[in-house]
Amino acid sequence: MKDSAQGYNYEVVKYFTVMSCIYLVLGTGIGVFIASQLAWPDLNFDIPYITFGRLRPLHTNTVVYGFGGTVLLATAYYVVQRTSSVRLWSDKLAWYTFWGWNLYMIGAFITLPLGLTQGKEYHELEWPLDILLTTLWLAFLLNFTMTIANRKVSHIYVANWFFMSLLIMFTYLHVVNGLVIPISLWKSYSIFAGVQDAMIQWWWGHNAVGFYLTAGFLGIMYYFVPKQANRPIYSYRLSVIHFWAIIFGYVWLGAHHLQYTALPDWTGSLGAAISLAMIIPSWGGAINGMFTLSGAWHKLRTDYILRFLIVALAFYAMVTFEGPVMSAKTVNALSHYTDWTIGHVHAGALGWVAMISIGAIYHMVERMWNTQMASIKLVNLHFWMATVGTALYITAMWIAGIMQGLMWRAYDEYGNLSYTFVESVAQMHPYYVMRTVGGFIFFCGAVLMLFNVINTIRQATADNPQVATAKPHAQHS
Repeated sequence: MKDSAQGYNYEVVKYFTVMSCIYLVLGTGIGVFIASQLAWPDLNFDIPYITFGRLRPLHTNTVVYGFGGTVLLATAYYVVQRTSSVRLWSDKLAWYTFWGWNLYMIGAFITLPLGLTQGKEYHELEWPLDILLTTLWLAFLLNFTMTIANRKVSHIYVANWFFMSLLIMFTYLHVVNGLVIPISLWKSYSIFAGVQDAMIQWWWGHNAVGFYLTAGFLGIMYYFVPKQANRPIYSYRLSVIHFWAIIFGYVWLGAHHLQYTALPDWTGSLGAAISLAMIIPSWGGAINGMFTLSGAWHKLRTDYILRFLIVALAFYAMVTFEGPVMSAKTVNALSHYTDWTIGHVHAGALGWVAMISIGAIYHMVERMWNTQMASIKLVNLHFWMATVGTALYITAMWIAGIMQGLMWRAYDEYGNLSYTFVESVAQMHPYYVMRTVGGFIFFCGAVLMLFNVINTIRQATADNPQVATAKPHAQHS
């Protein structure tokens, strides 16, 4: 491939970075709209293509694959070059992942509103798009691992181990869960049936959370927190323990989504037990990131990018405690099928994934365009909008979810249900409005970010049309 003396390939990273900002706006915008539909159902306008059932998977795919995927590609390509002191192994494969990823998302924007779906959580898109995504993961995996193989330093930095685990696990998880029998171009049926199909789905579904939304973004944390703080990682040894515990533990957890179902009882119990044990390594990682600021906490007063990264770690610690607790059978009996689960998911999605991503994006924009953000005040405003919006959202869903669970299992003295399902829905309205307001505040912050990033790029390009590409150097932390 190209000689490393020509510098790193930041061009493809730049494209991924800008697209991630666009997908964040689109994904949160769709989310606010469907949240509004739950509060005010007339917003369906009797148009089938924009009903909640059609747009909800489009929302999740846009934020998980559109935003989350482009962030992971941008940061992985950025980090692997800088920590390996070598250019990407293949520029062509890098560009294939960029254009292919966006083609995949275009497919989602067309097929999901039309109701063309497998109906599997985080795996809704039909088999032709499934195959496309698999080729993209393989291209990403090959390019990433070959770049590491060509590295000019002896060790492999811990962030790259997390990225590799994501790439290897997610590829084969996606393939197994996507095994289907196509009956037409846009319709297929899973080769699994019944409880086996459910078990495979949540083996995939929870590991999509475990390796995609956790391991991948921990890779981001282990590079960008030390870099932004300008401090070495608190404990390299703890990072290694954290890595192996996460990798060996997460694969067992999927069954905790299926408590009180046809799944064998021991399977759910095993999933719950290991889920509770996973609090320890998860908190080890959060502590490792936070303690990196030892002796440098004062930087949070003025460094708003660092604020995103550290608050994300606080949410990560909270979510990785809440999730295992919710997997325990006694808690699950109250929480399952309620909006508490939605609150938990969004504490992770908005508080952990989005905030760590936003901090990384701001960091990369400043480094790749060799400039400062056009408006530091807007970065600060964005931080508070993201934090307040997330807090409002998850608080509303926590209250709504616990209320739902209590109403659904309330009995009178004759053993009859005290409330009808419709009565529980009516009680949710103020909290659905509160959730919509929180989501809207977060969405407005995403719009501010996109504006600030585009403005920063325009100013940097105007000031220096030939923005230099950094040359490789031994930078490991």
